[in-house]
Amino acid sequence: MSLQNVNVLLGVTGGIAAYKAPDLVRKLTGLGANVRVVLSPSSAAFVTPLSLQAVSGNIVHQHLLDPEAEAGMGHIELARWADVLLIAPATAHCIAKLAHGMADDLLTTLVLATPAPVFIAPAMNQQMWAAQATQANLKTINERGVTCFGPASGEQACGDIGYGRMLETVEIAQLLDEALASRSLLVTETQDAAETQDSESGLLAGKHIVITAGPTREAIDPVRYISNHSSGKMGYSLAIQALALGAQVTLVSGPVDIPAPIGCTVIQVQSAVDMHTAVMHAVQHSCDIFIACAAVADYRVADIANQKIKKDNDEMTLTLVKNPDILADVAALSNPPFTLGFAAETHDVERYARGKLTRKKLNMIAANDVSQPGIGFNQSDNALTVFTADTQIVLPQQDKLALAKQLLTIMAHNVSKH
Repeated sequence: MSLQNVNVLLGVTGGIAAYKAPDLVRKLTGLGANVRVVLSPSSAAFVTPLSLQAVSGNIVHQHLLDPEAEAGMGHIELARWADVLLIAPATAHCIAKLAHGMADDLLTTLVLATPAPVFIAPAMNQQMWAAQATQANLKTINERGVTCFGPASGEQACGDIGYGRMLETVEIAQLLDEALASRSLLVTETQDAAETQDSESGLLAGKHIVITAGPTREAIDPVRYISNHSSGKMGYSLAIQALALGAQVTLVSGPVDIPAPIGCTVIQVQSAVDMHTAVMHAVQHSCDIFIACAAVADYRVADIANQKIKKDNDEMTLTLVKNPDILADVAALSNPPFTLGFAAETHDVERYARGKLTRKKLNMIAANDVSQPGIGFNQSDNALTVFTADTQIVLPQQDKLALAKQLLTIMAHNVSKH
């Protein structure tokens, strides 16, 4: 675990998502972290210091000029203690203060005083998130090395729907865990262990990887479409982990409610034809690896209605035509990249996966049984069986982010033999 014995200083600011802070502390300590909490002046309106002290096992810090604190662990010592500083939730006001280097309370003072890396998990109204000032402030702190986790999209406390929700606590903890691993922040017991981690963090260095993710939408008329249950979580997890392993990543994404991973090029598409066009353009520009993780519709409507179809009849017949096979077309290029496909099946998983591997002339395929409850489409967990022409590796059920790292590690070793 990358968070084992890591000192995490958790800053909590005054947004409604602050009520999730005790659960976030539990998630971090569950991964082995030592957690101390700092509350902004307004955050205590949403979460009590006592609840955070109970779950962290440490006194909660609130005031910059606290005589008792300065007599013991003063704010400078607290800044030195931290291996990492995480602010969750981070309000628009907090982000603005970070961008302008303000230090008018304990938390913002610690941001300036600590040499530790800083991470934020934003939470705010969707319009505040989209505001030019907020986006400019985010750009500023990102350029200074602050890493942003999220936000997610969905229904907000005010009733609005859109980006601005804080990520779930389990996602924040997992992302922090993986980010620390990629930054090689772990204190290892031996130099050999440190060298091993450095090697893993650069496992895909110098490689350009094109990844597809999410579903496609095949229009019926201006308001209706055919799609599937793909959430895009597996593809986005692969993009995050590929970046952590040193790769240059181009993510071709269907419509999903996941924020784009910072550091990769994202191409948003809707239909299978759109995705085919984007992928064929991307892979022919110095692409080393192509990962086809998207759940691409096999068929599209032959004639899309220009106007909304009315319910004038009891039945409606649609004529469907086959969509282009993106993965097969990439593998058939005269100088194809290393190709990794996915096979989401409901029965005879190995037979269909091996058939797809051979028929499309792929280098590797990752198969899963989407009929199993709790894994696959629109789930946080997955389980895969990875096939090459002469190998088979089973990756048991686990969080998709952790699973993505295992899959990419297997792939990287096969790429080196390719």
